[in-house]
Amino acid sequence: MLTNPLSSILKTQGTVVLDGGLATELERRGADLADDLWSAKLLLEAPNLIRQLHYDYYVAGADVAITASYQASFAGFQRCGLSAEQAADLMRLSVWLAQDARDAFWEESANRCGRLRPLVAASIGCYGAFLADGCEYRGDYGLSKQQLIDWHRPRMQTLIDAGPELLACETIPCIQEGEALLELLAEFPHLPAWLSFSCCDELHVCRGEAFADCVALANQSPQIVAVGLNCTPPRFVVPLLQSAARVTSKPLLCYPNSGEKWDAAQHRWIEGAGVTDFGPASRLWLDAGARLIGGCCRTGPQDVVAIAEIVRGAS
Repeated sequence: MLTNPLSSILKTQGTVVLDGGLATELERRGADLADDLWSAKLLLEAPNLIRQLHYDYYVAGADVAITASYQASFAGFQRCGLSAEQAADLMRLSVWLAQDARDAFWEESANRCGRLRPLVAASIGCYGAFLADGCEYRGDYGLSKQQLIDWHRPRMQTLIDAGPELLACETIPCIQEGEALLELLAEFPHLPAWLSFSCCDELHVCRGEAFADCVALANQSPQIVAVGLNCTPPRFVVPLLQSAARVTSKPLLCYPNSGEKWDAAQHRWIEGAGVTDFGPASRLWLDAGARLIGGCCRTGPQDVVAIAEIVRGAS
């Protein structure tokens, strides 16, 4: 039976606070992620750093932690010399680390502040994340929809086996991959998910298709419990949310990056005029219809604190 784990939080406080960036915050704390596995590298080398960051996000006010499985895949781990069994263990570990951090946070009653028990969302990153060549921001894979379904299936099954409350299908750059994920989700009808696209401007996903058309896909599946965007510059968020609201009644989500640009060739962020205060920005997103709000790359616990103050003050 399908249940929506977000419904209690939405009913109680009106808005769900998501966490912030994972890999970029781990790098800020000193982790070396110069590797195709990105944050998934630390599942092997320093899992306690991941657990601590999940814990810090819960303390900051997050209702949901997104696991460190965005860049994790059987093919990616195999490329680094790991067996399929080892890869599966690491993917399940990504969920267990977030669950352990959540349980530790929840046991410390001083940090609850009247909140409902937080959730864990297993990250299902786009196919392009495995390629680690920047095509995750272009969507030009050259694969059929069926090939995408077959590629995503074993990872999705493995992450589901670890027991998250829901899946975060995120940073999807094209409508074809959104369609593939919806078809695959139907094979696991008991588990809800959100669907989140990466966008290149106020109207389009990174591949160039209309964001509204991608959002409308969510109407086809009862398993999609929220739909929206992530890893997108904050300056595009309000018009994107407005276009989404015209094509779906499902809860809208946004967790943009800081607004800086990723240099895929140099594997680094180009520092620039990013958003330095997510508090006022989250108010605009809330007014534009967002009901799940957080941060992506180059955001951290301080941004989640700012979001939580705005969101909970408005409920």
